[in-house]
Amino acid sequence: MCLACNSKTFAPSRRSVLLGGLAALSASALPAFAQEHAAVSPDAALKRLVEGNARYVAGQRTNTDFSVGRAARALTQRPFAAILSCADSRVAPELAFDQGPGDLFVVRVAGNFVNDDGLASLEYAINFLETPLIMVLGHSNCGAVDAAIKVVRDGLALPGHLPDMIEPIRPAAEAALAQSPSDPLGPAITTNVQNAVTRLQTAEPILAARVTSGSLRIVGAQYDLETGQVALL
Repeated sequence: MCLACNSKTFAPSRRSVLLGGLAALSASALPAFAQEHAAVSPDAALKRLVEGNARYVAGQRTNTDFSVGRAARALTQRPFAAILSCADSRVAPELAFDQGPGDLFVVRVAGNFVNDDGLASLEYAINFLETPLIMVLGHSNCGAVDAAIKVVRDGLALPGHLPDMIEPIRPAAEAALAQSPSDPLGPAITTNVQNAVTRLQTAEPILAARVTSGSLRIVGAQYDLETGQVALL
C-alpha cells in the first residue's frame, strides 16, 4: 500500500522523532570508547567475545570495576555485539564474555527464541547503534526447551501465557524427538538456536540486507552451565 497516497496525515510520533535523531548522530560526535566499538568488524566482534569467554572460564576477568567510563556512557552507546539470550538466571552474558556496561546489547527471553519485540530490539541495535554481530545464545539444561519437549511428547498443559512461549520452540522439540526420542533435550537446544539464527538472517528488511552486505554476522552458540564455556555452533 502506498502510504503517500493515503488521504490521512499523521504527525510524527515521539518514537519516530527519537529514532530519527539517533540515526543522524555521527560517529565523530561520540566518546572515544563508542567510536572504537563503531569501527569493529563482525569477525573482530566475535573474536572479542571468544577471548572474553576464555578469560571468564579461566577465572581471569578484566571487567570488574563497572564505574569506569560511566560518565562517557551516559552520552550514548555503541555495543560491539548483540546477544539474544535465554532469561535463565544462571546465564549472564556480560559476565560470561567478560564485558562491561555499554559493550553488549542483550535481549533476553525464556528459550532464546525470536519474537516480534525481540526482533525489533535487535533491529534497533543494528540500524541505529551499528552493532556488527548478533549471537543467539542457548544454554545447557534449558527449562523452556525442556517444557516444549514435554508439551509435544507428553501433552503437558501449561497455564497462563506459557503456551505462547512454547510455540516458537515447538519445531525444535518436534525435530529433536524425531531424531533422538530417548534423549531429546540436547538436540532440541541446538536446533532451537539454529532456528533463531535462520530467522534473524532472513529477517527483512534490516537484518537480511546487512547480512548480505557483510556488515552484519549472525551466529549461534551454547553456554555450558557447569563450565561456563561458550561453544559456537
